[in-house]
Amino acid sequence: MSTKTDELTAMLSPVVESLGLGLELQGVEFAASRSHGLLRLYIDVASGDRLVTVEDCEAVSREVSAVMDVNDPIASAYTLEVSSPGLDRLLFTPAQAMRFAGQQVKVSLALPQDGRRRVQGAILRMDGDLLIVGLEGGGEFAVAFDNIDKARLVPDFAALGLEATPPKAPRPRRKRNESKN
Repeated sequence: MSTKTDELTAMLSPVVESLGLGLELQGVEFAASRSHGLLRLYIDVASGDRLVTVEDCEAVSREVSAVMDVNDPIASAYTLEVSSPGLDRLLFTPAQAMRFAGQQVKVSLALPQDGRRRVQGAILRMDGDLLIVGLEGGGEFAVAFDNIDKARLVPDFAALGLEATPPKAPRPRRKRNESKN
């Protein structure tokens, strides 16, 4: 995580929790650009007994906008997005990774490790600050959590009863008859 996202997380987490909706801030993404940045907040229901609603996102957006206007931690123009984590949620902390132990994860590394920039497998455990991922062909891959650029769950759509239907085969193109009679 960058210093800016750490700062924003520390500032906005209490704001989200203080709304009294049982929500928590899961993570913050900030993509700066010269002309216009993007600030994306991921919120979730702390108890896990319901899903995040559009109304939850609207309430968080209103409150966060007010706090951001007062504190002004981002110098340039930006767009604020508030979102639920979704099925392919990003994992921002070791605690979040442990919550989803046993599930498949795609990990992009900030710095290459053992000749790899990406790893996919099952979350096995945390060992101190190391995320241990079980590789498909067998074996384990250990990566320091601060070397993770992004870690995202890979949903098991079949287990959710949402298995995608195979894409339809493209229809063969007919050639135009260029000659006119």
